[in-house]
Amino acid sequence: MSALRLTFGIDPGLKGAVATLLDGTPGPILDLPTVDVDGWGEIDARPIVLFIREQRANNPGAYVSARIEKVGARPDDGGTSAFRFGQTAGKLQAILEVLGIPQTRVIPSVWKRSMGLIGKDKDAARQLALRRFPSAAGYLKFKKHDGRADALLLALYHDSHDWDGKQAA
Repeated sequence: MSALRLTFGIDPGLKGAVATLLDGTPGPILDLPTVDVDGWGEIDARPIVLFIREQRANNPGAYVSARIEKVGARPDDGGTSAFRFGQTAGKLQAILEVLGIPQTRVIPSVWKRSMGLIGKDKDAARQLALRRFPSAAGYLKFKKHDGRADALLLALYHDSHDWDGKQAA
């Protein structure tokens, strides 16, 4: 049966992920694919677009929306690192825009505070995602899966803060 609500949570960055929630239940997760461009790793937009299109095709008529983490330069980032991080986030935002998916952004401290993750290590998000979504355990086996956990929790944050009774299209 097709979902009425398809929510994407996106953790930007080269080790980030795109997670889906289908009516609040975890669906497929895609680690952001990368490609080498002139010796630098960048996200590869094509597989992301194909993944999103596939999720939409599998859930015809579902209301589709996305929450992406709003990133900025961190004090310890160098100029090149900050630029590349912003470039990745911008590419992800453009993908959603071109696909016509409404998106909202949230700064990390806001969504993490709402989930009690401020001051915790990266694995705390993975542990929370495992408790909240036991069916996603296969996606969250290792500490290195913190990007997947963040993406799932961003989708959950989106569903719990932005769902206002929108019905399937």
